[in-house]
Amino acid sequence: MTIVRLGYVAMSMELVNASPSQTMTYAQFSKIEDRDAAIRKLERIARSNLTNMLRILKHNAASDIRFYRMTSRIVPLADHPDLPGWNYIAPLKEELAAIGEFAAKHKMRLDFHPDHFVLINSTKDDVLKNSIKTLQMHHRLLEGMNIPTEHRCVMHVGGNYKETDVALERFVHNWMFVPHQLQRMIMLENDDKSFSMTDTLYLCEKLGIPHVFDYHHHLAHHHDPDWESHWERAVGTWCASPLPVKMHISSPKSEKEFRSHADFVDSEMFFRFLHGIKGSVEHIDCMIEAKRKDEALFRLMEEVRSRNDVEILDGATFRLK
Repeated sequence: MTIVRLGYVAMSMELVNASPSQTMTYAQFSKIEDRDAAIRKLERIARSNLTNMLRILKHNAASDIRFYRMTSRIVPLADHPDLPGWNYIAPLKEELAAIGEFAAKHKMRLDFHPDHFVLINSTKDDVLKNSIKTLQMHHRLLEGMNIPTEHRCVMHVGGNYKETDVALERFVHNWMFVPHQLQRMIMLENDDKSFSMTDTLYLCEKLGIPHVFDYHHHLAHHHDPDWESHWERAVGTWCASPLPVKMHISSPKSEKEFRSHADFVDSEMFFRFLHGIKGSVEHIDCMIEAKRKDEALFRLMEEVRSRNDVEILDGATFRLK
């Protein structure tokens, strides 16, 4: 039956002083008169972020967590337009390599989720240009970690602009401007307002992009509520990927704030999804998008252990019977 592996996003709620997202604004950067000194400070922050990320990965390994989403804010101002030519990879070479080596040793799947301002289907040329620049930054970080770059960045389709069909075709048009190495890095997920599962599948099937199904987003926004009738299509988009099928799981904060993520995952909601896909894939990686991060994963596993329809394999993995 299907093996289910759990992961979480960026921050650990259990580790103290371990943020991998420490930052510095451009306004703060500009106040430092010595530009070289300002850049060295950026590099120190980035080095601290990577050190904390390695701490998180060690914490994950101790808990059998082998699926983790890295923050996109590792290197502050890495893709800022007023810092052209800054080779931020060189001073971080050892720290980046250490991340990749540890992940490889413990067979961890690491990936990214670029921020919402990365818009392939933007109507503005400068936004598209900056989006590609940000994707290149993610690619460079993965290369610095010696992590295979294929299907490591999950993204939303982009802006709807009140014309879904036009916005989808603009994505197809703009896709030709995205370098092939970056195209191979991308996965697409359905969102909670603009692009449904079927909208996203249209692009994924047309352009050969893996589809990351977000169950919570589907419940919040869909054209066809019957996601199961499209699940085989979603699985099919992963046929050429070296990685297992991936999905996102979260729960609504409340009925009134349905789109917002709750602190923890409703296990019954999660298993309604899992019962729908049981046996359709050998292995699925489920990224928990809950406010309480790893704490939500640990609580979910506690609830899973009490069930009689699963076999526990380790601290973050189980098999559906």
